Amino acid sequence: MFTGIVERTGTVKEAVDSAQGRRLTLAVDWTDLVLGQSIAVNGCCLTVADFGPNAVSFDVIPETLQKTNVGLLRQMDPVNLERSLKVGDRLDGHWVQGHIDGWAILLENRSTPEEIRLRLETPPELAKYLIPKGSVALDGVSLTIATVEKSVFEVALIPTTIRLTTLGVKPAGWPFNFEADVLAKTVISWLERIPGLKYELNGDKPNAG
Repeated sequence: MFTGIVERTGTVKEAVDSAQGRRLTLAVDWTDLVLGQSIAVNGCCLTVADFGPNAVSFDVIPETLQKTNVGLLRQMDPVNLERSLKVGDRLDGHWVQGHIDGWAILLENRSTPEEIRLRLETPPELAKYLIPKGSVALDGVSLTIATVEKSVFEVALIPTTIRLTTLGVKPAGWPFNFEADVLAKTVISWLERIPGLKYELNGDKPNAG
């Protein structure tokens, strides 16, 4: 379990593909890692497979490579990193599982003196989880949804987020790893399982039919 508060960024040191997937090695100077530890890499929960001085490696399976932007990473690419919560840690963002639901494609990066606004689009099947002022994780960063119009939404980046994460430098077309708020997913999943209750993706209220 994570919070969407990025601890630091790292860079891809090596990405070696094989029939079993990919061995991804990041340049990062954590000195207290243990094998089997969970680390969110661009929001995707990965397990520490090996580590050494200034590096940590993960084994990434083909399904993860296909469904997240981890499969697009190349040498020297920057990534957002967060280690899993410990009992008693502050929850500064929101509950983030590290289980990516899909991609949110960056449509526009719009800058003003006060903020940077990202405009993104999700696949239609994920649009039902977009809630104005609700939470979302993009490449592992906890953000508040500013506006929603069907499957298009916007988030605002404050200077601290821009400085501490990779969000502000991504080009148009970048497929952010998208994880919807687990509370929204739980409630909507429960509603969809009620016999006779029809939930419309266009935002209409559920109605018995």
